[in-house]
Amino acid sequence: MYNLKIDYAEGAHPAILDKLLETNFIQQNGYGSDEYTLEAQSILRSKINKPAAEIYFVSGGTQANLLVISALLRPHEAVISASTGHIYANETGAIEATGHKVIPIESKDGKITSTQIEQTLAQFQLRPHVVKPKVVYISNTTEFGTIYSESELQGISDCCKSNGLTLFMDGARLGHALTATNNDLTLEKIANLVDVFYIGATKNGALFGEAIIFSNPLCAVDFDYNLKQKGALLAKGRVLGIQFLSLFQDDLYFKLAKEANEMAMKLARACKDRGFTFLVEPMSNQIFPILPLSLIQRLQERFDFYVWRPINAEFAAVRLITSWTTDELMLDVFISMLEEE
Repeated sequence: MYNLKIDYAEGAHPAILDKLLETNFIQQNGYGSDEYTLEAQSILRSKINKPAAEIYFVSGGTQANLLVISALLRPHEAVISASTGHIYANETGAIEATGHKVIPIESKDGKITSTQIEQTLAQFQLRPHVVKPKVVYISNTTEFGTIYSESELQGISDCCKSNGLTLFMDGARLGHALTATNNDLTLEKIANLVDVFYIGATKNGALFGEAIIFSNPLCAVDFDYNLKQKGALLAKGRVLGIQFLSLFQDDLYFKLAKEANEMAMKLARACKDRGFTFLVEPMSNQIFPILPLSLIQRLQERFDFYVWRPINAEFAAVRLITSWTTDELMLDVFISMLEEE
């Protein structure tokens, strides 16, 4: 059974494992004050061209979302998210458990617009009887593998600034977004348009880890307290620092994401050649072809993947996801089974 269900089924890129082994017996300070973490932070500040940016490394995406949003909101404030957003649909109410409402915006492709944000704000004007929207949460890539263009992100950024909102981007698959063929954003552009974002490595070559970047350092006041209080400050912070150092010294991070995208596009082309349509247009390493149920059943004998949504009595949308180490020969097997239909 070959895994096309998640993009973290494997361990880590050998360069990371080699670096961990190479540095294993070199003594370092703890809690993220080791030389590897400091160097990784310096590299990331250089890439986003913001010397004053505050950067923290944490273990996972849900943890990053919980830490950032809970730190940004006062007790009466809320966060706006697409209805498909991870904080609304997939995190076991982690944000609500901190006492903050998640306000959903309906979305068919995972993205939201500045117009939708304005409409949401208009619905929450009955002060003090309703929560106050304060943070806007977006994902790039989204849960549907779609990406934001520079103009779309600029519109959202302008809307947030004019309404006193903080803009936070979930970048669990940011590498895949930035290496998509139709992408026109860069790390530096994102840092100029959002207040906080994170770079996900768990799903792109690392053992685990996300880099939370406060491009607006005013949003990071006392964040280290929040990090420690919620159990996210690793004593052996070097393990995270070494991984990001390995991924960003020579832009390995982007090379791996591009490889994952290319494998997904190979699958997408094969599906299109066979005449199958998609739930959303393929853009990155997550694709959502609509396939006959009979074909899905046969494919599931060899491949593990999500059946995402029923379409009718005969068809369903599935999610196929590729990683930096997806075996192209196995994709050829998958494609040959498509052609048998």
